[in-house]
Amino acid sequence: MSTNSDYAALALRLSSGVLFIAHGLMKVFVFTIPGTVGYFESLGLPGFLAYLTIAAEVAGGLALVLGVATRAVALVLIPVLLGAVWVHSGNGWVFSSEGGGWEFPLFWAVIQVAIALLGSGAYALKPSAPQAALA
Repeated sequence: MSTNSDYAALALRLSSGVLFIAHGLMKVFVFTIPGTVGYFESLGLPGFLAYLTIAAEVAGGLALVLGVATRAVALVLIPVLLGAVWVHSGNGWVFSSEGGGWEFPLFWAVIQVAIALLGSGAYALKPSAPQAALA
């Protein structure tokens, strides 16, 4: 029997997963992979991190949507989001600022912490380990 917490975890897992997929595919189809690599390099980052970021966002988003390895995936995605906080840190607080601000990726990182703590929730293909197993 599912609880309110299970449905809350489902809502966070699905919304976050869909956003990750959208952000990853935007890097492929809108900015293009070479454009994304070039952007990463313009920030002083190695170009291969663009590929890793795209893969993490698309695969991680899919895993969240499906509810597979939810706790681990949420934790793995936090560094990606903290990298986005760093990238947007010079643009100010509000994400509607030119170049996007840093509050959205920071909030999204906190959401990943909540997902890692809550687990998969309802309707997951493979439910997360029970909370007690993480203690």
